[in-house]
Amino acid sequence: MKSNFNKYPVVQVRKTEEECLVGWVAITRQLNQVFEDENSRKKILVVDCYQGTCEKEILKSLLLDIHPDKIFLSKSCMLPEQEIHDLTQTDVTEDRIFGYMTRLNLDQFFDQDKIDEVKTRIANIQEGIILLFGIGASLLTDEPHVLVYVDMARWEIQLRMRRDEVNNLGITNFTDTFERQYKRGYFVDWRVLDRHKKKLMGRWDFVLDTNTCNEPKMLSGSLVREGLTQAAHQPFSPVPYFDEGPWGGQWMKEVCDLDPDKKNYAWCFNCVPEENSLYLGFGNIKFELPSVNVVFYEPVALLGDPVHGRFGDEFPIRFDFLDTMGGGNLSLQVHPITEYIQEKFGLHYTQDESYYMLDAKEDTIVYLGLKEGIDGEQMMAELIKSETTGEQFPDEQYIEKWPAKKHDHFLIPAGTVHCSGRNGMVLEISSTPYIFTFKLWDWGRLGLDGNPRPINIEHGKNVIQWNRTTQWIKDNLINQVKLLGSGEGWECQQTGLHEREFIETHRHWFTEPVFHHNSSSVQVFNVIQGREIIVESTTGLFEPMVFHYAETFIVPAAAGSIMISPCGESTGKKCGTIAAYVRT
Repeated sequence: MKSNFNKYPVVQVRKTEEECLVGWVAITRQLNQVFEDENSRKKILVVDCYQGTCEKEILKSLLLDIHPDKIFLSKSCMLPEQEIHDLTQTDVTEDRIFGYMTRLNLDQFFDQDKIDEVKTRIANIQEGIILLFGIGASLLTDEPHVLVYVDMARWEIQLRMRRDEVNNLGITNFTDTFERQYKRGYFVDWRVLDRHKKKLMGRWDFVLDTNTCNEPKMLSGSLVREGLTQAAHQPFSPVPYFDEGPWGGQWMKEVCDLDPDKKNYAWCFNCVPEENSLYLGFGNIKFELPSVNVVFYEPVALLGDPVHGRFGDEFPIRFDFLDTMGGGNLSLQVHPITEYIQEKFGLHYTQDESYYMLDAKEDTIVYLGLKEGIDGEQMMAELIKSETTGEQFPDEQYIEKWPAKKHDHFLIPAGTVHCSGRNGMVLEISSTPYIFTFKLWDWGRLGLDGNPRPINIEHGKNVIQWNRTTQWIKDNLINQVKLLGSGEGWECQQTGLHEREFIETHRHWFTEPVFHHNSSSVQVFNVIQGREIIVESTTGLFEPMVFHYAETFIVPAAAGSIMISPCGESTGKKCGTIAAYVRT
């Protein structure tokens, strides 16, 4: 049966296309019209950019069709590159993978004397169009007539990094390794630029989407804000993205309708708002922007008061796929316990997680926890030996293995040694700080770049919880299923997570409509069984929405209570969802 997985979900804002301008001719015509309607003799156009945008293309098009009388580039006011390196070094560090979440703001990357000089020069200009362009361009004036913001999806930035097309913030390093660029982006650039973006969101006159080079789109700022508000009051799916990996499998190719000629697909990030995009729909046009913008602009409506009060404008729940069907084991790994991530990396919560088995073969296993009575020092010595010599780590002596079948749920509180084995299809449900994975052993293989992947034994030994051995794992972390309620044609089960984790998961099996009460927390759902389901508001707050097998969708707190039913080809058949929310 052909896949019906929706790879391009849309929040439909308008049924028609005319309010979304496509192409540089239409975009610059609109900007020129704004200036014609402006009575002032001096008109200041600010085009402020996120990292990774097609700056040369954008600037060339603006110069060609708007003909500004004076141009000021924001990069001319930035600190020298060496000073930016010095400024950020304590956050970037010398570690290959890990750094510290920066507390810097964008203005600290600029020379204030140079900004003051530009402001003075602008003040002395009496007439004409003045263009301020680049990252942080809005810092160069206090009185823009038109503010255009050029946003950029995080995943597209990463793809451009891999193609040597972008620099990090304030430095020229487009030929640097992806690993180094991503690390600087994650710990410094994106923190700084998100803080800057949040200050501007309410002031946007227009927003540009240049995620596809030479195919620009532009919306008014008010329409973008309307779209973000709409998303925060209805179920929606971030745009999933798929990537290959050294252990990747074949399951998603068929189920998610992906390119069959690719070697494998290892990951699908389908609910990581910091990474995923969001499509706002105008007729058949998809306007792309980071899905985290919903969190920034409507945090209370999206998250709910209790969750917002605890996490601020961070989205704390992560869903993703790990496909090892026909592939290999994930790396043997452990995540930092809370006090370690607070002390070492400055985060206030860690990555607790779980593996929900969407599918499995007869030989599928999950590595979880330690065997009884092992010698921890000896195990660490064996790991170090394996890293330094390349010899096989004797995992069978130390690591417990558990058979895994479809719909099993393995809970993985931080500090628990774990990995998914080959021939499994995992829906990973976790909290969000996903970069903090300490790899202990990678089965002697190389990464896609032909180099060994980074191993973090030193960090790992400091967080492994040595009491999480066979019996404790069995009693606490495997299929901790409790019946919560049932009725005609439905059943609700609690499946996790462990009491040390702040996420709760409920699984529903149903052949008839099933009610989901709004618990004042954002909820994230995945369709774990059934070809398609329909989600309806119990109060008519949004139009009914259809989701398909394996799709993930967010139900904001402001969306209220919902009803989920089988529909289409699934009518009358047993369907299933698993939903995660923050315990409050």
